Amino acid sequence: MRSRQRMFAAVMRLILKCLRLGRRRRFKLVRQVEQLWHYGHLCLRSLLYNSFTNSDVVLDSLFEPVYWLVDHVTRWFGVVFVALVIGLTSSIVAIVYICLLPLILQTYTPAWICWHLAYGHWNLIMIVFHYYMAITTSPGHPPQAKDNLTGVSICRKCIAPKPARTHHCSICNRCVLKMDHHCPWLNNCVGHYNHRYFFSFCLFMTMGCIYCSISGWEMFRDAYAAIERMKLLEKERLQVTANQTYYQTPPPTFSFRQRAFHKSVVYLWVLCSSVALALGALTLWHAALITRGETSIERHINKKERQRLQKKGKVFRNPYSYGSWNNWKVFLGVDMPRHWLTRVLLPSPHLPHGTGLTWDLPPCVTKQHTPLLAI
Repeated sequence: MRSRQRMFAAVMRLILKCLRLGRRRRFKLVRQVEQLWHYGHLCLRSLLYNSFTNSDVVLDSLFEPVYWLVDHVTRWFGVVFVALVIGLTSSIVAIVYICLLPLILQTYTPAWICWHLAYGHWNLIMIVFHYYMAITTSPGHPPQAKDNLTGVSICRKCIAPKPARTHHCSICNRCVLKMDHHCPWLNNCVGHYNHRYFFSFCLFMTMGCIYCSISGWEMFRDAYAAIERMKLLEKERLQVTANQTYYQTPPPTFSFRQRAFHKSVVYLWVLCSSVALALGALTLWHAALITRGETSIERHINKKERQRLQKKGKVFRNPYSYGSWNNWKVFLGVDMPRHWLTRVLLPSPHLPHGTGLTWDLPPCVTKQHTPLLAI
């Protein structure tokens, strides 16, 4: 009996010893896995750590393939986008002259006819002029020689002088003075010498689309109702034709000219309304940038600089902003009151202030702006 108890006790001690050994091995394996994980994490951070890395850098890195695709596709499809703008605009103008203008001359009063003729043609001239100037005017490029430029940096991509507010366009593969962005609808960069043409085109195109949408609202409703009536009568005509007797006559059919007229009016209103919403939002965005005296690229740069200085208890001041009203005068090239008529409300090919290489105080700004940093 005692021998059995001793044997049972020995077996139990052996089992407990094996359990302790297995537990130790399991804990040792877990510790090894944790050590390998921390070591790998440390190696990864040592290879990839950058004190300047933030969420914007990560997003830019993730979207780098998209940027590459846009750069290469936009370079080849810019002509297609320009042809699309010209084609759509020409179609709207043709519909207005062929379909709407005769109706306006027959139904409107002489005062309204004069208003529509004057405003419509003025708006059209402003759109055509500014779009032509925006696509044909060079945005401006810095000289390749550094002899006449002092205190400028060197572009890392084209190894050329890079004055203030100048940025490299990966699509044009050149540095652009006061670059705002590369516009595929212009097949050209928006920079120092054509920034005003680009914004004016957006503004007058938006105004023209709003004008067409408001003026053609009643015509659009009538045309849409007529198209729905056409569909209903066409369905009834097919039913009558299928079950026709000697005592039934098919409903009257609409002529090709009537169908084309109603569908053209609907096309005009839908296209103008869509462009007015999309281009209007873009115009407001650029108007806000002009009011602050910065470009699209400078907005991101100034935002990061503002956040960096805010952590140090300092306030960032844009050195190229002269106040909201003065910023608009500098952008539009208004030096005297009559320029609001001759340079803003009428087509004008005048050059912007300065050369884009240096940024001295414009003559239209009488008061010195706030310095760059204020502690």
